[in-house]
Amino acid sequence: MQQELIQLANRLISFKSISPNQAGAIDFIHQYLDNLGFTITRLDRGKTSNLIARIGNQEPIFAYAGHVDVVPPGDIKQWQFDPFTLTSHEGKLYGRGIADMKGSIASFLVALKQFLSNKNNKLPGSIMLLITSDEEAAATDGTIVMVDYLKQNNIIIDYCILGEPTSLDVLGDVIKIGRRGSLSGYLEVIGKQGHVAYPDLCKNPIHLFAKALTELSSITWDNGNDYFPATSFQFTNLNSGLGVTNVIPDNLHASFNFRYNNLHTATQLQNKVEELLKRHQLEYNVKWTESAKPFCTKPGKLIEVVTHSIKQESNLTPQLKTDGGTSDGRFLIDVCTELLELGLSNRHIHQINENIPEEDLVRLCKIYLAILEHIYTQSI
Repeated sequence: MQQELIQLANRLISFKSISPNQAGAIDFIHQYLDNLGFTITRLDRGKTSNLIARIGNQEPIFAYAGHVDVVPPGDIKQWQFDPFTLTSHEGKLYGRGIADMKGSIASFLVALKQFLSNKNNKLPGSIMLLITSDEEAAATDGTIVMVDYLKQNNIIIDYCILGEPTSLDVLGDVIKIGRRGSLSGYLEVIGKQGHVAYPDLCKNPIHLFAKALTELSSITWDNGNDYFPATSFQFTNLNSGLGVTNVIPDNLHASFNFRYNNLHTATQLQNKVEELLKRHQLEYNVKWTESAKPFCTKPGKLIEVVTHSIKQESNLTPQLKTDGGTSDGRFLIDVCTELLELGLSNRHIHQINENIPEEDLVRLCKIYLAILEHIYTQSI
């Protein structure tokens, strides 16, 4: 298993698939799955490549979802090794995307091949893979396109694992059973420009906004719940003025972001912010962008199976969390009955010298294989 797994991971790392360019990675997976007997549907759009593969035509449907695109490597001179050549060094594997998330894809492909080649394993259902090249960039032509296809064809996935890097200190110590929502606001506070020596003839938007800024920054929006942390609110940009010392500016621009849980809707948060701005008697314009809604999978067989498989292979009980950034789970949840995320360590993702412990790649493959066996052939 280990040799085949390393070779496959190396092949995937070698594709310079900087988002949204698949650079041949999805074509390679297409051929790999075709050789295993999968039916392949390509849903390429624009510069993005999308692949849906399926074997079996019955229910339940188990799916693995992932992305081959990676963030740019940055200054290659700062890398200890070539970022697009998988390198083993002192028990670690180095390469752009090994953690996020080509290593996970390689682990699942090898586990899948072993599962299907075992004559004792029967498949009373279907296995699907949904692979995109547009997760790290705009995410407008990727997983959302495949979700639309599944909706149009009335396909509901019973169990879905997204191979995002979820582990913290030890492989399998965390699985994500949901994600927070993300809501951004772009605010303009309107004042009146004039000479600083005549403030009575002006309206200073910085002064006008100061109390509202303090109040917004100090609000406790909620205390979280069993699976979600408390909602967070952060200002990310604040700008005003002409760059001189003798002019009161005519406006102030601020941007901010909510990472919110399922105790709120985006509309509720928007209303609370605007009520506060009005209470402070501000003249303003605000634009809102919701890039993700919060979701949490319902407790069921998938959490039970994944937890048991991690215990079986790593001898630990994973924490069930919803923190971190957004993922394509925000799209997939619309067509999945149960969905969670399980993958490699996120300690070095998007960094120079991205790496994982080499033993984690093999262990993740064994966990994925155990999950397939427990879903289809074994009780737990």
